[in-house]
Amino acid sequence: MRYLASLLLCSLTLAAQPVRPKDVRDVAKGGPAAIPKLATYLKGQDRDTRLEAAKQIADIGTARSLDPLVEATHDADSEIQIRATDGLVNFYLPGYLKTGLSGSLHRVGADLKGKFTDTNDQVIPPYMTVRPDVIEALGGLVRSGVSLDVRANAARAVGVLRGKAALNDLIDAAHTKDSQLLYESVAAIEKIRDESAGPRIEFLLRDPDSKVQSTAIEAEGVLQNKAALPKLIDALNHARDTRVKRAAMEAIAMLPDPSSRPLYAQYITDKDEKMRASAAEGFARLGDPAEMPVVQKAWDEETKTSPRLSLAFAEVALGKTEMSEFSPLRYLVNNLNSASYNGIARPFLVELARKEAVRQLLYTAIPTGTKEEKVGLAYVLGISGGPSSIPVLQKLSSDPDPEVAQAAMTAVRNLQAK
Repeated sequence: MRYLASLLLCSLTLAAQPVRPKDVRDVAKGGPAAIPKLATYLKGQDRDTRLEAAKQIADIGTARSLDPLVEATHDADSEIQIRATDGLVNFYLPGYLKTGLSGSLHRVGADLKGKFTDTNDQVIPPYMTVRPDVIEALGGLVRSGVSLDVRANAARAVGVLRGKAALNDLIDAAHTKDSQLLYESVAAIEKIRDESAGPRIEFLLRDPDSKVQSTAIEAEGVLQNKAALPKLIDALNHARDTRVKRAAMEAIAMLPDPSSRPLYAQYITDKDEKMRASAAEGFARLGDPAEMPVVQKAWDEETKTSPRLSLAFAEVALGKTEMSEFSPLRYLVNNLNSASYNGIARPFLVELARKEAVRQLLYTAIPTGTKEEKVGLAYVLGISGGPSSIPVLQKLSSDPDPEVAQAAMTAVRNLQAK
């Protein structure tokens, strides 16, 4: 009897002992099967235990992680909210835990420190569908996260996941006075690409923070808010910051209007190569073949690669469509091989490939293309392809290079999701 009583007392004592972060890590070694047990730790009173549970659930990163991570977004601790946010994104974009805010978080005394990366171009493929409750949870954090960093991080997450359902939360957050939250909200709105949002963020075109202002300017171009054109021209004419001036010219080029033609003519010979590039893009989108001599002259005189790519884009857009060795279209395809310039060439090809005649020419470049050209053209066709692109991409999905094959399969899924 004494032995049984002692054993019972020992068991009760062990059961009463608090769960430590180390215990949570030990449980997590069970992988996805351990998630139900880990989820119970999210409800504990000890903050460190809840935090470790959130970390481990995010690291496991399976579909079973989503429910407890959504629950963790309601925690009252800022770090737990941030790690839950990044864990949700990581499920749809593997590797995000390292590149997101979670990757730089650390504590200095009682303060939580972290750094947002300057690169903010991540976004999931169009074919992916995100669970509505995930976007709802992230939108809730944009509205009322326990700190400004939490809200800004959630705004970035909504953009990465193209969370249109949280658009109103982002627009409300764009009225804050915190520059990081403003910037992240506007960048996310741009990624979602709902054109109805353009007029609703016009007020930011004069924001005193140049990073916020330039991002808002870019967004107006992407969102095709033609009503903002006079304000964009005003921003161009009065900009003191080079980043703002470049953004304004780029946005004006994305909103082609005959009234902007004098600006394109003025800046196509500007000393700033980015301004020359945007001017060339403006001529491209005006679509007037009569402007070919102006563009051709600039092409012949240009020595910098970036504006030459823009001029090649303009020449093709204005009718110079052939795939000969030294043609502008071939020049764009060739630059898919460049680590420095494929990020410029690819969007131009996406825009040009909206025309069937250009797509047909791009098809001819695939069989003899390099690995980088095949991957890049698969991406282009996945965004701008038509019915004729499916069999081309399906054939490419049998390429012996696994990266090429994967790019082709992803492109097919993107097209089928349209």
